[in-house]
Amino acid sequence: MNNVKERAKKIKLMVFDVDGVLTNGQLMFTEDGIELKAFNSLDGHGIKMLHQAGISTAIITGRTSNIVINRAKALGITYLYQGREDKKQALLELLNETSYSLEEVGYVGDDLPDLGAIRAAGLGIAVANAHWFVKENAHWKTSLPGGSGAAREICDLILDAQNKLTPLLNAYL
Repeated sequence: MNNVKERAKKIKLMVFDVDGVLTNGQLMFTEDGIELKAFNSLDGHGIKMLHQAGISTAIITGRTSNIVINRAKALGITYLYQGREDKKQALLELLNETSYSLEEVGYVGDDLPDLGAIRAAGLGIAVANAHWFVKENAHWKTSLPGGSGAAREICDLILDAQNKLTPLLNAYL
């Protein structure tokens, strides 16, 4: 865990996959073809707390959805890459557009398309319900599954490692 905390101390940008990380991974469609996604409000507040602490956020997802655009806007997520199956390439493009280094980036995913980005990031994370091979190759694994508080667990880890969690929590007392 010490190595994970050391990695988390350096994070200035946290990148999230969507399906299986910010959602439980189920893809739901109405008979009219309208896509539905369920997001966890605890995860959303954790992302907002990252922003309060000066940590930027991004989404890299393989699917394209207006729902994700709306969620990213609602949470104030700065960078959004949709329709990107090669997550590592998208991550490298993001770094080219910003001043962040790989060491300063955390990436969380759940399936094989996320693996390159997880391995490249300074802090590569797999959610509890991730594919076993992804978990085996991550720096850290959440105890909670995607869509059920895993993203909040990650936010708390980063904020705690940077000594920013307690002041943010105490603001609610």
